[in-house]
Amino acid sequence: MPFFLSAALLFSNGAFGPVGTNSRTRHVTVLAAPRGLARRGSSSPSKPRSATEAAPGRDQNASSRADPPAADGPPAPIAPAVIARDGTGHATIRAVRIETPLRIDGKLDEDVYRTVLPFGDFIQMLPKPGEPATEKTEAWVLFDRTTLYISARCWDSAPESEWVANELRRDTSQLRQNDQFGLLLDTFHDRRNGFQFYTNPLGAIADGTITDEANPSSDWNAVWEVKTGRFEGGWTVEMAIPFRALRYRDDPSPVWGIQFRRAIRRKNEWVYLTAVPPSGGGASNGPAGIFRISAAGTLVGLDVPPASKNIELKPYGISRSTVDRSLDRAAPNNLDGDVGLDAKFGVSSSLTADFTYNTDFAQVEVDEQQINLTRFSLLFPEKRDFFLEGRGLFDFAKTGSVLTTGAASNENTPIMFFSRRIGLNGSRVVPIDVGGRLTGKVGKVGLGVLNIRTGEDATSGTRPSDFTVVRVKRDILRRSSVGGLFTNRSVSTVGKGANSLYGADAAFSFYQDVNLSGYLARTETPGLKGDDLSYQARFEYAGDRYGAQLEHLAVGDHFNPEVGFLRRDDFRRTLGLLRFSPRPRSIRQVRRFIFSGSLEYIVNGAGSLESRHQQAHFNTEFQNSDQVDVALNVNYELLAQPFAVVPRAAIPAGGYSFTDVIASYQLGAQRRASGTVSLQHGSFYNGTITALGYNTARVEVTRRLSFEPGVSLNWLDLPTGRFGRHLARGRVDYAFSPRMFAGALLQYNASERTYSDNLRLRWEYQPGSELFVVYTDERSTVGRGFPFLQNRAFVVKINRLFQF
Repeated sequence: MPFFLSAALLFSNGAFGPVGTNSRTRHVTVLAAPRGLARRGSSSPSKPRSATEAAPGRDQNASSRADPPAADGPPAPIAPAVIARDGTGHATIRAVRIETPLRIDGKLDEDVYRTVLPFGDFIQMLPKPGEPATEKTEAWVLFDRTTLYISARCWDSAPESEWVANELRRDTSQLRQNDQFGLLLDTFHDRRNGFQFYTNPLGAIADGTITDEANPSSDWNAVWEVKTGRFEGGWTVEMAIPFRALRYRDDPSPVWGIQFRRAIRRKNEWVYLTAVPPSGGGASNGPAGIFRISAAGTLVGLDVPPASKNIELKPYGISRSTVDRSLDRAAPNNLDGDVGLDAKFGVSSSLTADFTYNTDFAQVEVDEQQINLTRFSLLFPEKRDFFLEGRGLFDFAKTGSVLTTGAASNENTPIMFFSRRIGLNGSRVVPIDVGGRLTGKVGKVGLGVLNIRTGEDATSGTRPSDFTVVRVKRDILRRSSVGGLFTNRSVSTVGKGANSLYGADAAFSFYQDVNLSGYLARTETPGLKGDDLSYQARFEYAGDRYGAQLEHLAVGDHFNPEVGFLRRDDFRRTLGLLRFSPRPRSIRQVRRFIFSGSLEYIVNGAGSLESRHQQAHFNTEFQNSDQVDVALNVNYELLAQPFAVVPRAAIPAGGYSFTDVIASYQLGAQRRASGTVSLQHGSFYNGTITALGYNTARVEVTRRLSFEPGVSLNWLDLPTGRFGRHLARGRVDYAFSPRMFAGALLQYNASERTYSDNLRLRWEYQPGSELFVVYTDERSTVGRGFPFLQNRAFVVKINRLFQF
């Protein structure tokens, strides 16, 4: 660890951080001469002006007194202009200083909106890349000594009844499928990382971070304000983002990157301030265009306060009643309470330290159950806030594959750091006693250090352990990086002593769409000597019309990342994929076709073929965002030992060739009723499979109430008999306001004959402070005492944010 820290500190400042708020008053006055204002560039929001052409009403010699032009964009605009554009679609925005804070009410009725010119002329990414947006947007960037203000007037030719606005919950994926307006701030101007903020016409709150143009996290939550309103012809937005909510370099006249995004979902149209290549958003993933930070515009004219070294304390108190009868049918109810603390401290303008004591995650939603018809372990996503925030910095060997459409699965690639290894053992919760984390940037070096101490859980046989992770990554060239990773678990799960991992990775991005990446990693485990390496080399071309992927992956028999996730070991995997994805102009209803073919070839350590997967895939995306998808899969699997696909049926050892077809139809997520209906049929090892599913579904009952059903039905016809593996779930959500919602997740697993429910109320009673009320139980639907209670918990938890 000292080596990584010493190397990082050879460089100077950069990164992410905490939060803040301030009061609002009503009237606004524009200062005549904003500090740090550049004096060169365009004088019109719509027509570029040469650096020597004077703005109307200004001194012809003003350009001779200009500040240096902004980097990576056209010269800064001359006041009163607020935008300059060049012929390539790049833009430079001039922020305007105001004397008095805005009152955030969404009305846009202050004098500043009449005296300061707006900017607009947004550019389509989809459906017609590079063409002007079909709906007008006017935006303003204002600031005072403590706060950055973003305002917009979003014109819409349709009546409000046709707008797509059906989500109020914070940071949900459905919010990205609404009409929306938002922005990204690249505060270190490194063209790789940024903070994003967006909302919909209902005034929902969404924020997050983006790391290395590919790893978004919606679990970074700042304290900021947003309100929306209406005018004849559209809707309005006012945002107030305190500077203390951001991390940036100490510079009296900084240059930031900035991007704006607007979605008109009934048209499936995504527009941006600057031109974003359609490959930056995939086939239909318009929101992903915001990840292409290197294509963002430039923001000048700010006069920011010194970067804050904020201190945040967030103590919590919890009371709970629990019962666990999975082991003892007579187990009594237990009533207890506890307290704990989370703290955050700005070590520097670019480094943030987090501390947690007696950590509790009782408010986190339970896992969605999955049906496993493979011989490998399933991967369940992390849902705990402490581990989700800043996770992009800890990602190892991740590339910009989010920009690739039709990429083959990477489920066999080891995950070197998987935070669910900390504080969980299967379905058992292991107490977290204390922990700390340091994240941020030091110059061009991203740094992440994590150390967590967990306690003992006698039921699962988990011993007290220390988990340590150190991640260092240095930016090189324009969009490339090299890095290293170290992980350590003080008590190995397979022998006496510690388990450690050492790894190095690199990712190179050239032009718009060419990516090269790879890693080399080694583990040390007591009792496992030799054959402990894993490595990967990968080439990817992620163009809009054509795509290609070539990859080779190796995992040794003794490669054992105990702070990570390993689906299978002792194998060598080679993958090839080709994609052709035209956008036909002659078929008005179709936005894009995707044709792809792939071959995955896996041999074991002895060199014998273990798995082969060939796929021919065809997808059609319609202009209304519906999609139809058909895939033909030709598989081969070698079983070294019998495989129990269901508890009462084992498939004998041997080699099996089998073929299936999967067809699906996906209704666009902006519809009042959406989801994906899928059908699979074909051979399955020595039998057949038929599967029917309806997933990723949502039904809008009202703008505040929604229902998300899901069902997976699987029928297996094997020589030993016919078997069913079925799962049904339903989620109900009601949003009282953008800061208060209630939800219920109901699940029934027909194979295990269990029913479970998870009911949650979350109320952010003041910015950053929350109250949670959670009820969970799981019941068996067979045997004596139907429905037999297996476990139950009722939790009330409250926390309070203090900022200094």
